[in-house]
Amino acid sequence: MKIRWFPITAALAAADQAAKCYAENKLAKGEERAITDKVVLRHVQNEGVCMSLLEDEPETARILAGAASGAVLGWHAFTVVTKKKRFWKKAGLSLMAAGSISNMFDRLVRGHVVDYVGFRLEDKHLEGITYNFADFFIAAGAVITVMTKLFRPGSKKKKKAKTKSV
Repeated sequence: MKIRWFPITAALAAADQAAKCYAENKLAKGEERAITDKVVLRHVQNEGVCMSLLEDEPETARILAGAASGAVLGWHAFTVVTKKKRFWKKAGLSLMAAGSISNMFDRLVRGHVVDYVGFRLEDKHLEGITYNFADFFIAAGAVITVMTKLFRPGSKKKKKAKTKSV
C-alpha cells in the first residue's frame, strides 16, 4: 500500500490549526486552564520564532521562518516524490512540513503564531514557555529525520566498501 504523505501532512497541519482556533475562541489572551496537574491550555501570541526569539523583530522572524519553511517543504516534496521506500525519513519530513505549514500560515494570516500548550514545572523560566502541536511535530520530525541518517540500514557497509576501494 502506498502511503499518501501529502494528505497526512495536510491533516496534521489542519489539526494544529483547529487547536489554535479553539485556543483563540475559548481562551482570552494569556488565560490558562488546567488539563492535568502538569499540562495547561494557555493562549499565547508569539510574534517571534522558537521560544519567542526575535519577538522584537517580527519581520526578521517572518523572513527566517519563511526560508526555513521553504527549505523543509522543498526537502519534503523532493523526498516523497523521488525516493522509494524510506518510510521513517518521509514520516519525519511529513511531521516537520506539517508544523512548518501551520506556523507559517499563522505568521502570514494572523501576524503571529498561536501557542497553547504549557507545562507546570518547578523551573519557572521553563514553565513560561508555551508550545503548539506544530512545534511538537517539528521537533519529533527533526529527531526522526536525524535518526534515519544515523541508523540507516546498510550505511556502515557502504562506508566500508568505499574505504576498501580507495
